[in-house]
Amino acid sequence: MSIKLAEDQVSFRRHSYPQNAEINVTPFVDVMLVLLVIFMIAAPLATVNVPVDLPQNTSAPTPPPTLPVTVTVQADGTVFVGSNKTDLDKLIPALLAATKQNLDTRILLRGDKYLQYGQLMDVMNDLSDGGFNKVGLVAEQSDKP
Repeated sequence: MSIKLAEDQVSFRRHSYPQNAEINVTPFVDVMLVLLVIFMIAAPLATVNVPVDLPQNTSAPTPPPTLPVTVTVQADGTVFVGSNKTDLDKLIPALLAATKQNLDTRILLRGDKYLQYGQLMDVMNDLSDGGFNKVGLVAEQSDKP
């Protein structure tokens, strides 16, 4: 009987420790801090600091991109280039003057929402016939998702 009592005490002692399900993050934090220190030291050394005499550039600097020109068509068919009123038959000469003969200038076309579709298409056709191929339509942002 004494042998059996000793076995019960041994098994009781083996299983008396509670299981720990928590993750020990201390080694992870230690490794991250060491890596942080290494990168803080190595980052300034990674930059190239070699003195070089660069050659002079002889070409002309590229001009900045031109701002778009706005063409507005009101509900009654009145056409504006920027804020200047013009007729539909004088639209292309007015645009050529506003863009300084640059056909690559972006044209923003603003049409009233009550404008007839055919009138807006007439303006777009005139722009295309005049050589202005970079035409964008402007609309208001909707509040609906």
